[in-house]
Amino acid sequence: MNFQDLIKQGIPTELPQKKEYDLTINHAPKRKEILSDDEKKLALRNALRYFDAKHHPILLEEFKEELEKYGRIYMYRFRPEYKMYARPIEEYPGNSTQAKSIMLMIQNNLDYAVAQHPHELITYGGNGAVFQNWAQYLLTMQYLSEMTDEQTLVMYSGHPMGLFPSNINAPRVVVTNGMMIPNYSKPDDWEKFNALGVSQYGQMTAGSYMYIGPQGIVHGTTITVLNGGRKIAKNGEDLAGKLFVTSGLGGMSGAQPKAGNIAGCITVCAEVNEKAVHTRHSQGWVDEVISDLDELVNRVKKAKENKEIVSIAFLGNIVSIWEKFDKENVYVDLGSDQTSLHNPWAGGYYPVSISFEEANEMMAKNPDKFKELVQESLRRQATAINNHTAKGTYFFDYGNAFLLEASRAGADVMADNNIDFKYPSYVQDIMGPMCFDYGFGPFRWVCASGKPEDLAKTDEIACAVLEEIKKHSPIEIQQQLADNIRWIKGAQENRLVVGSQARILYADAEGRIKIAEAFNQAIEKGIIGPVVLGRDHHDVSGTDSPYRETSNIYDGSRFTADMAIHNVIGDSFRGATWVSIHNGGGVGWGEVINGGFGMFLDGSKEASKRLKSMLFWDVNNGIARRSWARNEEAVFAIKRAMEVEPLLKVTLPNLVDDSLL
Repeated sequence: MNFQDLIKQGIPTELPQKKEYDLTINHAPKRKEILSDDEKKLALRNALRYFDAKHHPILLEEFKEELEKYGRIYMYRFRPEYKMYARPIEEYPGNSTQAKSIMLMIQNNLDYAVAQHPHELITYGGNGAVFQNWAQYLLTMQYLSEMTDEQTLVMYSGHPMGLFPSNINAPRVVVTNGMMIPNYSKPDDWEKFNALGVSQYGQMTAGSYMYIGPQGIVHGTTITVLNGGRKIAKNGEDLAGKLFVTSGLGGMSGAQPKAGNIAGCITVCAEVNEKAVHTRHSQGWVDEVISDLDELVNRVKKAKENKEIVSIAFLGNIVSIWEKFDKENVYVDLGSDQTSLHNPWAGGYYPVSISFEEANEMMAKNPDKFKELVQESLRRQATAINNHTAKGTYFFDYGNAFLLEASRAGADVMADNNIDFKYPSYVQDIMGPMCFDYGFGPFRWVCASGKPEDLAKTDEIACAVLEEIKKHSPIEIQQQLADNIRWIKGAQENRLVVGSQARILYADAEGRIKIAEAFNQAIEKGIIGPVVLGRDHHDVSGTDSPYRETSNIYDGSRFTADMAIHNVIGDSFRGATWVSIHNGGGVGWGEVINGGFGMFLDGSKEASKRLKSMLFWDVNNGIARRSWARNEEAVFAIKRAMEVEPLLKVTLPNLVDDSLL
């Protein structure tokens, strides 16, 4: 069968050959054993319901072995033989072009060049899954190939519940991931219900099919490092010769060295997984690899002396770097951490006291001891960071729950009031007041034709739109526009594409609508092919996350999730092609609710109406909430939005005199 026939086939009626476990690619670590014997039987029963009863005797033994060896049932036998990547949209079978665009995005998320653990259907973050198993993938792709524009596919945590009658203006797909009853959102609950095959961790853009490789976080990291540099700058100096120390080269965190190069500093990024280091180095995302601490110290001193722009991967543990640089008096200007501490006990963070291989074995066989070593390592890391900040280092939490888990480990990271952390989240200090409150967030698009020349044309279109907007914009948002014009002009030369022909930039509602409308007009004229719009959930309005996206909300509502829920509901009836809502994201299961969307542009008048309605809401919902929290920049932004759109009328806060209180 050809590719289209294989997609339309879904789950094959005859069993394909059993596949060997491929040791050449990066695999998810074994998950800890958490199910009782009765629950293991339930997990097997749940897995076998995808298959004809005649296959159950063979598959039962196989799935039992997977559950015992890996802690999950992935159904490796059913992994497709065809290459996994985002094909040009016309190569997908189907009755709905919108559905074809979703198939393209799903395959992009599972592309070997994009996905962190592709055979386990995990895109990034250690556990950010597109599906729980390969049967779900096969069935979903089959449904998408069959559906019409009068149907909606319903997705329950990776499981395609089925096609339901709807209408052409409804979303083609509605996705939920990990939406647990609140009392069942502890980390071990994820382990249990994921092992049972009834829930999954969709991260942010993994389970919503909108991940575009590390480029997405490169842009956000570039903006963060640039603005972090501005916070410590004296007399308008840039980042030349300044040192940024961080960690993590797997998944999204692999973007850090590239962002450091674009921002113009020296970046040292630690990573314990040799395969991840090799991948980023071979992709050109990091310049040099060093595994000896003394060699690293000498190399950094030389780079500082020559004011080089260079990124260095250290193959080893981040704790070793912080301690060595402290001992050798290597001054760190900017510091952070991007290890996946939302997932600390299952491969998100590796303790300094044992090897990578020992850790992978211990986390499954002796999870209590592993947790003890992780917390010991976190305490050591925090102590070393405190030593550096005492010398003047500006350290910020990158929203990956580093400070949260360090505090739970008893590390010295709390402020004097014993409520707040002594270091800010990057959203509190940088992205919140400088970007989110003004409505600027990670707008992204994918050229469904798969043609690099289409991407180049969209870059030109977006740049021209931003430059025109900048001519008439208030002083408050001139810097944001200038940073993004600089970004888009350097996008081609920085070789940011991994997987699909995609791009990201930060834009407000005006910028997103005008760029999208310009794309739609270019599609109508035949200048470019169709385009898929989306964004990271890490945005103005898509995510309620008290330690990250909404950490600069100070009216007591940062632990509520009304905004994210309203965001996805509002997007769904304003024209989104697909919508998603997740429990869990970059800060952990039970710590965040986040929503996203995808929108297909085909050059039609209907697409033009949809994009204007949906994108305006998608941004201003969040600005309104931030304004009500008394964020000064958001009050300015929502007043400006009301001037533009007479149908918008938002409740504004009255400020209380502090002396009165």
